[in-house]
Amino acid sequence: MERLDKIEQPNDIKQFEEEDWEPLAGEIRQFLLDHVSRTGGHLASNLGCVELTMALHLVLELPRDRIIWDVGHQCYTHKLLTGRKEGFDHLRQLGGMSGFPKRVESDTDVFETGHSSTSISAAIGMAKAGELTGTEGTVVAVIGDGSFTGGLTYEALNNLGRLKSSCMVVLNDNDMSIDENVGGMSNYLNKIRVGQAYNGVKSGVEKGLLNIPGIGEGLAKAVKRGKDSIKELLVPGMFFEDLGITYIGPIDGHNISKMVDTFQAAIKLNRPVVVHVKTQKGRGYRYAEKHPKYFHGVEPFDLKTGKVLKKQTKMTNTGVFGRKLLALGEQYPNLVAITAAMASGTGLEKFANVYPARFFDVGIAEQHAVTFAAGLASGGMIPVVAVYSSFLQRAYDQILHDVCLQGLHVIFAVDRSGLVGQDGATHQGIFDTAYLSHIPGLTVIAPKNRYELTKSMEFAMEFQGPVAIKYSRGDAFYGLKEQLAPVEYGKSEILFQGKRLALLAVGNMVEIAYEAYERLTELGFSITLVNARFISPLDEEMLKQLAREHEIIVTLEEHVQTGGYGQAVSAFYMQNGFRGRVRNIAIPDCFVEHGRVDALREKLGLNASGVVRALLEDLDAKEQIQNVKIKKEF
Repeated sequence: MERLDKIEQPNDIKQFEEEDWEPLAGEIRQFLLDHVSRTGGHLASNLGCVELTMALHLVLELPRDRIIWDVGHQCYTHKLLTGRKEGFDHLRQLGGMSGFPKRVESDTDVFETGHSSTSISAAIGMAKAGELTGTEGTVVAVIGDGSFTGGLTYEALNNLGRLKSSCMVVLNDNDMSIDENVGGMSNYLNKIRVGQAYNGVKSGVEKGLLNIPGIGEGLAKAVKRGKDSIKELLVPGMFFEDLGITYIGPIDGHNISKMVDTFQAAIKLNRPVVVHVKTQKGRGYRYAEKHPKYFHGVEPFDLKTGKVLKKQTKMTNTGVFGRKLLALGEQYPNLVAITAAMASGTGLEKFANVYPARFFDVGIAEQHAVTFAAGLASGGMIPVVAVYSSFLQRAYDQILHDVCLQGLHVIFAVDRSGLVGQDGATHQGIFDTAYLSHIPGLTVIAPKNRYELTKSMEFAMEFQGPVAIKYSRGDAFYGLKEQLAPVEYGKSEILFQGKRLALLAVGNMVEIAYEAYERLTELGFSITLVNARFISPLDEEMLKQLAREHEIIVTLEEHVQTGGYGQAVSAFYMQNGFRGRVRNIAIPDCFVEHGRVDALREKLGLNASGVVRALLEDLDAKEQIQNVKIKKEF
């Protein structure tokens, strides 16, 4: 790593001559492979944009010039080139370096991202601020073709052409998001890549370039250095041009010299420019090239074989959902499944293979997915929208206005509810109860284990109205199989009856609560354990029963305090004059950074030991004194 070791701060890449660029790219790829294979992380996307990132750093002066990385998981090379090599030893670990841009890490991380399609809007804002304040510097948004399926991209493009300053959008086109791209924009870009749109351009294009005052001749010469000639690189009259945005491309995203020349020329235009760069996801590692979807976000793996080191011994909640949906698809011919570019991530691949006519991938377009589902439901279908909790946030208005206001039978399969882990604050699913449970008419269910998940899906298919079923990432819970009361509307489940203290757990926290219950039972305590199951509506009859029989009510959920199940229970008891103690164990109202889920739970007091400590604090003084040693143990 003789070249990479010389990069200690931003702009150090400029010390290298052109003949060093390719060897440096090789060192960067090897570094990423060595480290991501140990820590896990986003691999394929980062391997694909090594040269692209290098070219931007060679052309720009950071932090005066600013790069915004759409989604952000392709920023590893950027972090290396800004002097954060040592941080990769603890990538995405608790207290370590984030896998996404973080403003607290470096002044070259100018905008924090994690969800798609935001970069162009942010870039326009930064460029306009520069116009208003007279601040110099070029703003660059790097956005993948997958993010071009998001509606926010088009809202931004609609305004981009109105800028009077330099703002460059680099379209990093690898023909994928996480899954393969779909839809009209994907087809449009395919035509640009291989179709007649640019192959038929003749000498008029070169003439048009030469007519640009002052720099046209230089731009034409720079572009012509590429092996495919000028006709491949500037196409007038296309979608972007009609919006007032100069379009250049497509160019080879692994040819550093060509990109450097093109970026320099594009910036000199001092106007909004889209540079279309074609890259290969997973480049340089044959397993990632062949299976880019698998290596999008990967756990630690063996470099020689490409196989993940951790063996999956149990089915995940996502797998349980996918298998059950497939069975329901046979039972209900009007069931349809919808994903927003996450067929594999949400467990819909098998359904898509068996029922292709009833499967819809709408691309990264969660708002459209929900209203599309509303339309399907109004036409007599039963749509299941499978989406990650943190991404469903983007469709709040559509859930409320288009689905729930009309009482339509749409089922939301809310995957990755709760702590997600190493992707950090932008991906933690810790706000879904708050933004779902207050919507009138929306039934919200949090199953305790894999068996209840399938029963909840059966319930949702027959229920006439909108239903959200939320479940966590990772292995499904197989415990408490015998304790499975029928899923009845609005009814919670008392798992074990005790005295004085009742613990009400939500969804994946039932497993933690059960472990805490067993520890306390072994120590001689008697508590009641409740599976909340229905977050909305509240099981008010059960809450009244608990109030008559218990002095202390404790709720447990992997969600922020405000707007959570615990807050709803507290409000109910306050309004109904309960004189006992109510305690909510939940996540403080904050954004939770990256780290393994077990480490985050320990830090937040949401593991079994933390719950036991909290419950012991609520027991009377005599019991506390008798169990001082026990408290220290936990």
